[in-house]
Amino acid sequence: MDNENTAMDFGIFNLMQQRGAAVTSAELVDDAIRHTRIAESLGFGRAWFAEHHFSNYSLCPSPLMMVAHAAAVTERIRLGTAVIIAPLHAPARLLGEIGLADSFAGGRLDLGIGNGYQHFEFERFGIDIEERRERMFEMLDMIELGLTEKVFEYHGSHYRQPPTAINVRCVQQPHPPIWVASGDHAVNGRTARHGYTPFVSSRFANQEELAPIREHIAESFRREGQGGHPMPLGILSYGCVSESKRDIAQYADAARFQGRIARSLRERREQVESDHSITPVPFANEPSLDAIRDNILCGDPETVAEKLVEFIRIVHPTHMLFYFQVGGYESAKAVRSMELWAERVVPMVEQALGMSIGEIEGAPP
Repeated sequence: MDNENTAMDFGIFNLMQQRGAAVTSAELVDDAIRHTRIAESLGFGRAWFAEHHFSNYSLCPSPLMMVAHAAAVTERIRLGTAVIIAPLHAPARLLGEIGLADSFAGGRLDLGIGNGYQHFEFERFGIDIEERRERMFEMLDMIELGLTEKVFEYHGSHYRQPPTAINVRCVQQPHPPIWVASGDHAVNGRTARHGYTPFVSSRFANQEELAPIREHIAESFRREGQGGHPMPLGILSYGCVSESKRDIAQYADAARFQGRIARSLRERREQVESDHSITPVPFANEPSLDAIRDNILCGDPETVAEKLVEFIRIVHPTHMLFYFQVGGYESAKAVRSMELWAERVVPMVEQALGMSIGEIEGAPP
């Protein structure tokens, strides 16, 4: 496989979500960079930055700009895009910026790509969301060609490129590791065929509910003849570690806020307040706050460690990235959660599994 991301590690996911006007966009940017530096000091393997536009769901329109900024103030942690919404980009410009970001990061860039899901964004870019899969496939074609060949050209249904040389080359060759977010069998098949790493968001699902989703992806890998290899798998999850029941309750509420506006944007029923704030409307069959707390990786260190061990044994992720700060959860509490994760949770998990986190490998699909 081209991308051997099969040894496990943990990371942070900087959604940069705004809940009310009390925290400014500049403060959220500062939080994301500070959290990334703290994550590096605590031994987290990766820090990721989202891409979203025009709403308070995420105030990060350019994950590559955040990677470039974070690269200047970190030394070891890998820096990733989770994910670049491929159909919203001009390919030639994106290819050059990928090369530049990997150069800034000294070869620490992880390139996450997705096809997007928010009609709200696509409409404002003038892109038909029904074309998203085809546009992403063509964008992946161009990434594979443009970052590996000295001169490339492309003639697709949506993108055309005359003979072109990308003059800022990636440090990592032939290109940075590619991660792909999608629940689509066709996309998963391409991910498997090229040895990329699939991304899955757990939302409010527990490990038993995620197991069939993992099997869905694994079936795509088997169909592509990749059944003999450990399958790389990235899982985006909520994560909160605290000794305070009040903090845990606040985090569950923050997770519910995030879930409500994400679902309203996914289902095209968003209600926009003032300029860019999405109303957090409850959805049908929404789990209670207690159910959310029980399902996600949230609780005191012992509880989270116990949940995480079971999660690893059932889902077999090779990378997990966490919303430590989401839905207005306070920055200081998010930092304390990260510290408890590294200092208390990880040692208990390693003791329960009888090996270090880095020795855990994904199970064969």
